[in-house]
Amino acid sequence: MFVDTAKVLIQAGKGGDGVVSFRHEIYVDKGGPDGGDGGKGGDVIFEATENLNTLIDFRFKPELKAKNGGNGSKRRMHGKSGNDLVVKVPMGTLVKRDGKPIADLTMHGERVVIAKGGDGGFGNAHFKSSTRQTPKMAELGELGETFEAELELKLLADVGLVGFPNAGKSTFLSVVSNAKPEIANYEFTTLTPNLGVADIDDGTLLIADIPGLIEGASEGKGLGDTFLRHIERTGVLLHLIDVYSDDVAKSYEAIRHELAAYSTDLMKRPEVVALTKVEGLDDEMMQMQREALSRVVPAGTPIFAVSAAAHQGITELLRELRTQVNTWRATSEDETIVESDGMPVITLDDTPNEDAWTVEKVDDTFIVHGTKIEKFARRTNFEQFQAVNRLRDIMHKMGITHELYRAGAEASSRIAIADNEFSLVEQRDD
Repeated sequence: MFVDTAKVLIQAGKGGDGVVSFRHEIYVDKGGPDGGDGGKGGDVIFEATENLNTLIDFRFKPELKAKNGGNGSKRRMHGKSGNDLVVKVPMGTLVKRDGKPIADLTMHGERVVIAKGGDGGFGNAHFKSSTRQTPKMAELGELGETFEAELELKLLADVGLVGFPNAGKSTFLSVVSNAKPEIANYEFTTLTPNLGVADIDDGTLLIADIPGLIEGASEGKGLGDTFLRHIERTGVLLHLIDVYSDDVAKSYEAIRHELAAYSTDLMKRPEVVALTKVEGLDDEMMQMQREALSRVVPAGTPIFAVSAAAHQGITELLRELRTQVNTWRATSEDETIVESDGMPVITLDDTPNEDAWTVEKVDDTFIVHGTKIEKFARRTNFEQFQAVNRLRDIMHKMGITHELYRAGAEASSRIAIADNEFSLVEQRDD
């Protein structure tokens, strides 16, 4: 079964909590803090592989969860980091978050961190200072990134076969490659894309048979809009037209219109046109169909006459395709590729400035928003008064407290940050 779209819940691991602990040794009175930090939560990593060609596995496993980090322990023992979850996906998988592409895996072995695990919280040993000898606070571990991802598979191929249903695409692929697509004398025999490898001279071509298009396919008619995405990744388009069509020029223009309506970039793709099923056709009829096509195809576009069943004109067509593909590959290799150190981590382009924050009043509550301050709040254990006081100190240094008072807040007002509520009144150790 071929599946080229899926939705999955992705959840990176939560960071482990830091702990509050003090040394307890013989002859050592009031030993210092020795609580260890929590371990980092595991990342969710996607790895492209050439051994998969469908997203069907994600239909049966709609949740992908990495392991949580371990909590810290006494004697400054660091919690164990959670294991990363490495997920194999087919080459050509596009990952979207909230409708925006965040990763595009096109090469075998390529890895991308899709969701980052949460950082572990600091233990109380981290907070010891000359003025704070016995810190009774520790941070909570951060939650890992969690979101619903949309996966979309776009086949990677050298050549994409396009044309109306029953134009002979499946027969052509079965003859030139090792693929075994379903073949019958009726429209829409092919309901899923097929891939095949064609040998030509001392090289090969990876060819994708796209299910037949009809007029209006780009708007959702027939099967076209479901599979047009697979054409986007092909280097060269092979447009197959039934030589017995009543109007070959109209057939060609109709398919070109659907391709252009789906993506204008497809009009820039190298193209080869072939009249199919020409076995037994007389020379006069063949010439008439060629001339009709030559009046509408772009200048310089090669036109072939082939018969897959009779193996007529196949070798010449494959050689032309190979020439076009080699030119496309050379052009693609010239494009600048920026390499980065380590594995890429996905970040959204509209990520706000971490230090920025805002204050708004909703009813009787003052709500503080901001990447950095919300991170501190999520790591704060609100059951530990020293931890809450530390959060208040951070707010004061960032200028948030001043803005709250300026906005009308009082010491006893309710403040909310990252779903946590508290007041500005500091607590003291009894």
